[in-house]
Amino acid sequence: MFDLDGTLVETLDDLTASANRLLASLGRPAITAAIVRPMVGDGVPALVGRILVQAGLPPDDAASIRQFADDYERNAANSSRAFPDVPETLAGLHADGWLLAVCTNKPQAAARVLLDALGITPWLAAIGGGDSFATRKPDPGHLLGTIRLAGGTPSRSILVGDHANDVAAAHGAAVPSIFALWGYGTPEMADGCAARADDITQVPQLARKLLGQGTITG
Repeated sequence: MFDLDGTLVETLDDLTASANRLLASLGRPAITAAIVRPMVGDGVPALVGRILVQAGLPPDDAASIRQFADDYERNAANSSRAFPDVPETLAGLHADGWLLAVCTNKPQAAARVLLDALGITPWLAAIGGGDSFATRKPDPGHLLGTIRLAGGTPSRSILVGDHANDVAAAHGAAVPSIFALWGYGTPEMADGCAARADDITQVPQLARKLLGQGTITG
């Protein structure tokens, strides 16, 4: 199981562009990707709420949430790119017989637009979006639902992600997690994870060890 934003794909430019189109429509100044980066990870309603607070506006604006979601779905793949070595690593894992899935708090439709555009979807058994189930990360139900959707088994599953929500969801589901140190989260968010990876090429070896084919040291 892989998180999406900050783990498989660098999405900040498109998220920031949608944020700025929303702010422009509200008569507020633009913000930078550096401001958006720590806002990512809890789904669209939380992201929009943080954008609005940054602009000095009330956070619970349903119209702004809909506007952002619609705009982002149309533009999710304009500038977003897979992180280095992601396509090759996913292809290798797929060839080795792993079931692969995405478990993301991003709405499923936007996630699919992005994954289709980047050519990642053919390797995936499932996409569990932030609106696919009754819960989303950090609730373990989101992860467990995605595992079921992919045809996997929780006791033989691993979650790779870059946010505290990923670590918490994995912990609640009794699934080991690998923290993506290249992503948007801070190193402190990795507390409680089973392993840490500096880049995605380390994930296959770590995953094999976590499933009992070796031991993690350090």
